[in-house]
Amino acid sequence: MRLCRFAAEDGAALGIVAGEEVVDLAAAGVPQEPARALDAVGGDGLAGLAASAPRLPLAEVRLLAPATPRKYLAIALNYRDHIAEMGMEAPEVPVFFNKQVSCVVGPGAEIHMPKVSTFLDYEAELAVVIGKRCRHVPAERAHEAIAGYTCANDVSVRDWQGKAQTMTIGKSFDTHGPLGPWLVTGDELGDPQSLAIRCYVEDELRQDARTAEMVFDCAQQVSHLSEAFTLEPGDVIATGTPAGVGLGRQPVRDNLLHVGETVRVEIEGIGELVNTVVEEPDGFLAG
Repeated sequence: MRLCRFAAEDGAALGIVAGEEVVDLAAAGVPQEPARALDAVGGDGLAGLAASAPRLPLAEVRLLAPATPRKYLAIALNYRDHIAEMGMEAPEVPVFFNKQVSCVVGPGAEIHMPKVSTFLDYEAELAVVIGKRCRHVPAERAHEAIAGYTCANDVSVRDWQGKAQTMTIGKSFDTHGPLGPWLVTGDELGDPQSLAIRCYVEDELRQDARTAEMVFDCAQQVSHLSEAFTLEPGDVIATGTPAGVGLGRQPVRDNLLHVGETVRVEIEGIGELVNTVVEEPDGFLAG
């Protein structure tokens, strides 16, 4: 099943992507967010509700991020080729950091080039979306806690990332957490550790790998995080990026993102997440 969030007149609506149509579940009486809807009624329940729901052309729907996390966790140094391009050694335990949830945007949304930096980089990643409230999850049961998977771009402000003792601030600028285009459940996706993952800037292939190359797989990541704190439906885990980031290419300046460039993350079995870089608009003070 492919579940999406899309823009509706009164906010965000829940949909099931069926071919070139979206089954509109806005009036179905379930949470209007994929992971929480699955937790509430299950896949079979959503399929039953979809039988009599209206349909909309997918091309006419504005998709939103398929998750609205309370927690957005991301892992560093989790592909061996990326570790090598950074001149580092593989960690013995997973290295996680937070992305502030205010960074999340959806497919087609703009990525802001910050007013305070031009060291903007891309990172194609497979994202896990949690589907059950859970704690102390054994790795062999982690699939039971996962609602599904989506594409992520862990956009990074490299100079801010490098000058801080933690990576959070350089990874959390507004608009720097694109997710989408939809959530694909595990029964449809299959093995999350056997997927092709690619990133294009404009039409240039920058990253090209397989999720099998992870140091810590998706199940291990869910298990490890759940040892520390409760994971909740809708929480997002970005599972690492392969080699080919701008920071790892020469000359670095030429390979970072520039205003006007489009970034496309493609993951086998899920689809593509496309966003374009624009100048950050002027700030504001909320009244």
